[in-house]
Formats: sequence, C-alpha cells, structure tokens
Amino acid sequence: GEHLRICPQGYTCCTSEMEENFANKSRSEFEAMMKEAGRSVQTTLTAQHRSFDSYFQDLLNKSEKALYDAFPSMYGELYTQNMKVFKDLYSELRRYYRGSNINLEEALNEFWTRLLERLFKLMNPQYHITDEYLDCMVKHAEQHKPFGEVPRDLKVKATRAFIAARSYAQGFLVGSDVVKKVSQVSLSHECTRAIMKLMYCPHCRGMSSVKPCNNYCLNVVKGCLANQADLNTEWKYLMDSLVIVADRIDGPYNVDTVIGTIHMRIAEAISNLQENKDSITAKVFQGCGNPKISTKGSSSEDKKRRGKVTLEAKSSAQALEMLVLDAKGNLTALKTYWITLPSSLCSKKVMASSAVDDKCWNGMTKGSYLPEVMGDGLANQINNPEVEVDITKPDMTIRQQIMQLKIMTNRLGNANIGNDVDFQDASDDMSGSGSGDSCPDDVCGKRLSKSPSTRQPETHAIPKQSGHGINGASSRSLPSAFLLLLLVAFIAAQHLWR
Repeated sequence: GEHLRICPQGYTCCTSEMEENFANKSRSEFEAMMKEAGRSVQTTLTAQHRSFDSYFQDLLNKSEKALYDAFPSMYGELYTQNMKVFKDLYSELRRYYRGSNINLEEALNEFWTRLLERLFKLMNPQYHITDEYLDCMVKHAEQHKPFGEVPRDLKVKATRAFIAARSYAQGFLVGSDVVKKVSQVSLSHECTRAIMKLMYCPHCRGMSSVKPCNNYCLNVVKGCLANQADLNTEWKYLMDSLVIVADRIDGPYNVDTVIGTIHMRIAEAISNLQENKDSITAKVFQGCGNPKISTKGSSSEDKKRRGKVTLEAKSSAQALEMLVLDAKGNLTALKTYWITLPSSLCSKKVMASSAVDDKCWNGMTKGSYLPEVMGDGLANQINNPEVEVDITKPDMTIRQQIMQLKIMTNRLGNANIGNDVDFQDASDDMSGSGSGDSCPDDVCGKRLSKSPSTRQPETHAIPKQSGHGINGASSRSLPSAFLLLLLVAFIAAQHLWR
C-alpha cells in the first residue's frame, strides 16, 4: 500500500485509482447528506411560514370582503362613491405585510384623511368645498376628532400587529434561506481526505463490515463542519426571537382580534362621524370659515344608513393558537441543529459504532479510538487529530449568513417591542436596519428599546475597548502636544545659542 496517499499504507486491495474514486465518492455522499439534513430543516421552516402566511392573508381577505358585502347597504353613496379609498387601504396593508418599504402609520393617516375629505363633501353637498378648504379642515381634524378615538386606537394596535406579523413571517424565510446556503458550502481538500479515510479506507484493508468508531467519526465531522457550528449562537437567538414574537402575535398584539376587525373599526369611525355631523361641521366652519353655497344645488342629501346591519368578526383564535403552539414546538426542536448535526450524521448516516466499541475502525485498524472529542466551532479545532483546520480563515459564505441571522434577530427584537424598522427582502444581503447585538428581547430588550430603528450594523473584527472615549481624546491630542514640545525646545536652543 505504499502507493496510497490517504489510507494507511499497509497491505491493501486498493489501487491509487480506486482510492481516488473512493475520495470523490465520499465527498459527494457527505455533501448529499448535508443537503438532505438541511432540506429537512428548510421544509419545517417553510411549512411554518406557509401556514402563518395563509392564515394572515385569509384574515385580511375576510375583513375586506365583509366590508364590501356590508357597507353598500349600510352607507349607500358614502361607500359606493369612495370604494377606491377602502381598496387602497387594504392594498397598502398587504404591501406592507409582504415587505414593501411603506410607513404604515403614514398609510393609515392618509386613509383617514382621504376618507374624511370625501365624506365631509358628501355630507355637505349644498356647499362648494375647495381643496384649500379641505386642507384647512384636515389641519383641525386632530383637534375635532371626527372619527372619535378609532384612528388613534387602530393605528397603535394595527401597526404593532403588522410589524410582528411580517417580521415573524420573514424570520422563517430567512432561517430557511440560511440553511439552504450553508448546506451548499463545499468541503475543503483536507476534509475530503478525512471523510474518505473515515468511510472507505476500511474497504481497502478488507474491513468493509467494520463501522467507524463513534468518537473518531465525531472528530472528523466536527472538523469538517467547524464553520457551520459557529452559526449556533445566532441561530439560537433567531429561534428564541421567533418564539417570543409568536407569543406576541397570540397575545398582546393579537392579529386575530386586530386584523380580523379592521372593517368593524372603520364602520365604527364612520358612524361616529355621522352621529356628530352637525357639531363637527360647526367646528370646521368656525375654524375655517363658511364655504360658499354651491350653485349646482343639492340634488342628493346625505345618505343615512339603509337599515341596521350588524358587522361581525368570525374569530379564528383557536386556529391561531394551534399555529403558534405548532411553531413553538418546531422552533424549540431546531435550536440546537448546528451543534447536533455531527452526532446526527454519525449515528444516522455514517452508521458509526457505539462509543464504547473497541472493535471499530479507528482510522488505522480495527480497535478502540483513544483521542478525545473536540469541542464545537472553528476555534476548538486547533488540535483536531483527524482534520487539519485553519482556524484563522473562517468561511466567508457562512460568516455572511451569520450576519443575516443577526439582522433578522434584530428586526424581531424590534417587532417584539412594537417598533418598526427598515425592512428589506432577504435577497438584499448585508442590508437592513442593522445587526444590533442579535439577542432576543428577553435577553436585551432594554438595549433594543433605546434606539432600535437607528442602530447600525456592528463590525466584530476589533473588540471594543473600555474607556475608548478617553483614549480616543488623548490620542488625538498627541500630535499637537508633540509640536508644542518641539517649539519650546527650538526656542530654548535659540536662547542658548545666543
């Protein structure tokens, strides 16, 4: 076996060509195992996203349909002549949920402003109301509260619910995308040799039925997946953050209660305007003056309700509760995915023998395996006896995915406390509102709540040093102090020379 480059050079039935074929075979098989394990996680996360997305979209659709079904008979022309205002609102809400860069509070304010302008003109057809007059009326709207407390209340509740919902939905997609990209990272040359030695060198020694020692397998796989294991911390933060936001969605920011009743709140607001029409009109006239009487006359009076129509919201709280319970169970199970992957591959895929077996393949022969099992992550592979790992050169693809996890966790942390952030598609790598410290709200909510939407991505290459403000100030003063000393020395020298 002197011709062998990877396997032990004892008596062998393998040629150099066979060894090369085994190396290629082991490489492709191991990478296939990685992708298969990753696909299982991707399937779980995308299924959770699909379930919640379907539920949320259904809530919006039912609310919009209820509005279209009931409003014509309730409000007559007040609705039919302003149908586009309502359609635009639901369109904006959907766009926001899907991740468009829309300011939700501004969108809601715009809806109430447009609705008020339209309804005020319809309720006062005998007057010629100009755009300038409407601008004046809108400026006084906050003071008069023509829709009562509904706009303010809905803005607070709806923004929190939508922020939580879209961050929650996006979190599943980001997690799935990270797994997909990391599972496609190819093996290094050193890793290919180590996997070949683990899986196929027994064949070259006539020991094809001997399984690899479990600890031997763990050292090989931990060395090969050292960079992947470094995802563990940020991955756990993401899973924890999704669980926390899930509790918000089924708790304080209950999307079933808020999203499913938008049409009812709009009806309540319009009713308030109609019931207080005279007093509100009087206040507007007092603040903006009396508009001119319309020359066209008033062919149609203000349309009152055409009968009492009761709006109902069919609760799907039980469905939401089941969705959240299912998601939390899956997220908890996935928390340790990256650090349990080596054990999973060794036990299920490579079929390593039990840890106490002394008649297993130890990389050289059939016997026991003595070296200790290495820790998880790149830094712990410095003394790995089976794989040569350069701990100074982390995989850049995986580092980018760690940053994606940080960014998404920060968004969820903000959503958890009801704060909006810049929202980008998952394809916009290294973009967004910033990574923050990438910890869930129960860990660092206080820090996130200070200025969540203005934090910039941190760079971790150079650790922050304590007292950097003082050190920075003193270092900046060094050049001027040095020049001052030179000047004093120069003057003294001139004086001595004279």
